[in-house]
Parts: sequence; C-alpha cells; structure tokens
Amino acid sequence: MPIDLSFRKYAVQSLPKEIGVYVLCDLDEVPIYVGRSSDGIRARVQRHLTSARSDIIANRQIDVWEIAFVWAFPIQDQTKLGEVESQLFHFYHPRNPLMNGSILARPKTKLDAAPIPPHKVQVMRDSEIAEKKDPALRLPRQAEHYSQIVNHFLTVKDSDEIARAMDAHFARLKRYHNQLLKSALLFADA
Repeated sequence: MPIDLSFRKYAVQSLPKEIGVYVLCDLDEVPIYVGRSSDGIRARVQRHLTSARSDIIANRQIDVWEIAFVWAFPIQDQTKLGEVESQLFHFYHPRNPLMNGSILARPKTKLDAAPIPPHKVQVMRDSEIAEKKDPALRLPRQAEHYSQIVNHFLTVKDSDEIARAMDAHFARLKRYHNQLLKSALLFADA
C-alpha cells in the first residue's frame, strides 16, 4: 500500500512551527526516532517524511513507510533543546531501540514517567495503518528495509551509527517475524 501523501501533507500542517523536539513513531505508536529542530518542528518533520535533506532517510536509518505518528514538544528556550532531546532519547531507547544511530549524552535530569506530548499528530490514515500492520505485509517490508540498511553499511557508510540502526531494525524484524508466525498458527488451529 502506498503512502497517502496528500493526507500526510495535510496532517503535518498541524505540527507546531516553533523550535523543539519531536518523536517519530511507527504504526503501533512506538517511538523509533527522537530529533530536535532549531528551525521549526513542522519544517524538520516535513523534510524527514519527504526524504528531502534528511540524513536518517539517506542512511536508511528509518523507513518513512512505518511513520504513522509524530509527537511534538515545542520549546521556548533554544538552549534547552539538547537536554530535552536527551531526556526523551534516554527514556524511550531502553524500552525499544531507537533508530537514531548515535547515542545521546545522558541528560542532567532523568524522566521517571512517559512525558505527555503537547502535540500528537497522526500522519497516516487509520485504514492505511490497519492494512500496513498486517504481519504478511509488514514483515517483508521490514526485511527489505533491513537488507537496504545492511547494503548501505557494506557499500557506502560502515559507521557505528548505521550499525546501531541496523541492530534496532533487526530487533523489529524479529518482532514482526514472531507476529507473523503467531498469526499463521492461529489460522492453522481454526
């Protein structure tokens, strides 16, 4: 299923223009990437979703096919961008490896609970999310993307950042593999 670009473009317009930190989330609303923008959250997320001037897309670290939600945390004080980004990264990364690649410095203050984003924007239609969650569709897509990032690592850029993103993708691939087998076994018993 192709991405509904018109819906995505419309949805992104509801993200704040202010500077801040954002979290890209997958079809299950699981964080996969934490980033910051000093030129506006909306503009930065738009570049990610359209692959325009985005290193994480060019390096195959994330697959825009999976991005269904964006959480935005606008910040008034630009000097706090790094601290908030680090707090969010170190809260989410231990729970589910992020595709950031680089490990951010430890924050001065640690988050004890999941922060509530001031802005949660769904950038994919419900019907598209439901269809893409099908393990028979999602596993092959993740396997293809994993193959692409491995090829990128071997032929273009064998960096620690890409290796960490590969590891995070492999964990996701295993999860989708297990979901597919579970769904297949459920049908076999019926």
